[in-house]
Amino acid sequence: MLTEPRFIGEEIEVTFDQPPMLEKKPGCPDHFTWGEEGFEVTEMLREWHDYRRRGRMAQNMTPAHLATAEGRGSWGVGRDYFQVRTGDGRIFELYYDRAPKDANQRKGAWFLYRELPAG
Repeated sequence: MLTEPRFIGEEIEVTFDQPPMLEKKPGCPDHFTWGEEGFEVTEMLREWHDYRRRGRMAQNMTPAHLATAEGRGSWGVGRDYFQVRTGDGRIFELYYDRAPKDANQRKGAWFLYRELPAG
């Protein structure tokens, strides 16, 4: 039985029962695959967003625009986090990284951040 959070930090595949209306703000997925194992999300426990710009990206906006962008996000910047319970009772935190991988793949990617103790 897991007694401490376990860092995972691996890219995962997700699926939705209903396709998201906004590609860059997809919401919580209904299923995800980690390695060879599939998981059904039975409950979203928590959701939070981090739209801060970091490094050089934080210096290319005026302070007023930076504050607005941190509140709602801007294209390709930030992460949407979800803490979920799966069908087998495990608790995971996963996130959608809105940054494009490269010029050919302009969508972000999903990551399994960590597993938390179920108690």
